Amino acid sequence: MSDTTLVTLRDVRFAYGEREILQGVNLSVRRGQVVAIMGGSGCGKTTLLRLVGGQLRASSGSVSVGGRNLAHLSHAELYALRRRMGMLFQFGALFTDLSAFDNVAFPLREHTDLPSELVHDLVLMKLNAVGLRGAEHLKPAELSGGMARRVALARAVALDPMLIMYDEPFAGLDPISLGIIGQLIRRLNDALGASSIIVTHDVHESLDIVDYVYFVSNGRIVAEGTPDEIRVSTDPFVHQFVHAEADGPVPFHYPAPPFAERLFGQGVA
Repeated sequence: MSDTTLVTLRDVRFAYGEREILQGVNLSVRRGQVVAIMGGSGCGKTTLLRLVGGQLRASSGSVSVGGRNLAHLSHAELYALRRRMGMLFQFGALFTDLSAFDNVAFPLREHTDLPSELVHDLVLMKLNAVGLRGAEHLKPAELSGGMARRVALARAVALDPMLIMYDEPFAGLDPISLGIIGQLIRRLNDALGASSIIVTHDVHESLDIVDYVYFVSNGRIVAEGTPDEIRVSTDPFVHQFVHAEADGPVPFHYPAPPFAERLFGQGVA
């Protein structure tokens, strides 16, 4: 694996108006790595993906991809850079009126001038890579959830991206489909020589395929490490998250006055 860094976030802050979402985030992704970003709902994970993809701009700090600071790029330069990124949206987000073939062909037709014969061959190669060449004619409604996610993955890598981003790729999948998607993420990343960022809640599947993990809480990176380091971590937040414990740094009870005080306050003896 190359030591060259593909993605770098340095002291990144992001806010919607007065509401701060990310606070001083630092992370990096090397070429060839699969990196997971984990944390509870609403902690800022998907915002991080949008910053890396250029859909959002950091309030302060820097976001660089391929050695280029996204804040310094023109609209045309950013658009060209985003063509080298692939994105697997949560639940796939396939075009419902297009076949599996045409869904995968869409980015090739939209962003290249390749002849139709070559597009045809490339699409079949991508579908074959996810095991669905025989399903090229099916519409999304005719696919199982796992098959639809695999078509979406084939579409995400249609342009052989240098960076692939995944927003909850395991959500809603049965155990067999979940395992298949996990292994495809790893194999396709390695085959393409790409880097991948996975935003996910699925701890155990992710730890089997990723090279490094960042944990986010309240807009900050609170822990990081390799899968082996994460599995044996004694950090209270990491331990609670990995072992799915109901109470810990993330409390089970929403803040409230003492229960007895509330009962007596209502006149209960």
